[in-house]
Amino acid sequence: MEAKRNRRKNPVPFGERLERVSAEARAAAERLPHGQEREALLKKARQAEMAAQLNALLVSPTTQSPR
Repeated sequence: MEAKRNRRKNPVPFGERLERVSAEARAAAERLPHGQEREALLKKARQAEMAAQLNALLVSPTTQSPR
């Protein structure tokens, strides 16, 4: 017997969650002195921003294939 997947819709869209992660990481990085931890947070923020931009490109109606 196969296990059932828990299918639940997240009330916050993926793009908004990525933007929130980016903003939180940048805010946390600003409070830290220069160093490895700060750089890691800034890298996380840049990655989340890039993922949000890619997500926006993928879900935009202009990139949908014709049906």
